[in-house]
Amino acid sequence: MNGRRLIVEADGGARGNPGPAAFGAVVRDATTGEVLTELAEPLGVTTNNVAEYRGLIAGLQAARQIDPQASVEARLDSRLVVEQMSGRWKIKNRSLLQLALQARDVLPAGQVTYRWVPRQLNTHADRLLNAVLDAATRGW
Repeated sequence: MNGRRLIVEADGGARGNPGPAAFGAVVRDATTGEVLTELAEPLGVTTNNVAEYRGLIAGLQAARQIDPQASVEARLDSRLVVEQMSGRWKIKNRSLLQLALQARDVLPAGQVTYRWVPRQLNTHADRLLNAVLDAATRGW
């Protein structure tokens, strides 16, 4: 690793569970707080947990594109995803297991740490996903 630190803020949500879903992700420079990239995408109809994982994957992929050697702190308001990705909780759902494996494959082990944050500290990613969900429900 080269010493650069990035922060990934990711969120996923579904209106209904399952229901129309989307994710939002932001990559920031950890030193300056500068937003380096923003991502958001509709996911069709799926569950909230799938959307959370998809947001994480997109954020990690974006961080890798910015600097594949950087250490990354992934911040999510999903305790489930943070605990599962940190290895403290078992992943029993086969679909979530596949997404967790995909997330783990984005960057080498030890290069990413996971941190749970309260929802009010994850508003940027939440705002992105809700804008996409709002647009999708209007048919845009």
